[in-house]
Amino acid sequence: MIKIWGRANSVNVQKVLWCCDELVLPFERIDAGGQFGHLDDPSYLAMNPNGKIPTLADGNFVLWESNAIVRYLAMEYGPSSLLYPTDPKVRASIERWLDWSLGTLAPAERPLFLALVRTPPEKRDPAKIEADVQNVAVLWTLLDHHLQGRFFLEHERFSLADIVLGAYARRWFGLEGIERPALPNLERWYQRLAQRQGFRKYIDLPLT
Repeated sequence: MIKIWGRANSVNVQKVLWCCDELVLPFERIDAGGQFGHLDDPSYLAMNPNGKIPTLADGNFVLWESNAIVRYLAMEYGPSSLLYPTDPKVRASIERWLDWSLGTLAPAERPLFLALVRTPPEKRDPAKIEADVQNVAVLWTLLDHHLQGRFFLEHERFSLADIVLGAYARRWFGLEGIERPALPNLERWYQRLAQRQGFRKYIDLPLT
């Protein structure tokens, strides 16, 4: 059975679990990271020298980096038309959102998430939070424009792009105490994702 190391409230672990659900793929999740520790254990570092989560083991094959993991799962266990189609133009369109999520969205979103979810109110910097809200809102506005007239992010089919960005969208819509711009296309797309079994099971959890 596939094994996945990582805590259930990590966005990078969540997208891997959601991907497994879409592929009807059984797995065992092992708590690691955060309050569970183990990331500096020699046995863990032997698998993932970065000391981060998630890490996947599929038999003797070990892989880290969440977006690489979901790509692997889709290629190894999904039909070519599901989640990660083989057509070069479709796949490249999906790839750009996976890259954008890590290179652009995550660095902007992470400080806001940490400030509002993992920092006590008395230690928060309101001015910095407001600036971060504005920065992240610009990125979700970009996605809102892209979603005009679309059901899913690429080529009218649910894909890895929707999984990866849907996990981050849960954090955006779940943050309390901020004012978000009206983004109707983004909101409709998010509500579609929220109906999926894997989203309800692995993504729609309290932010902690």
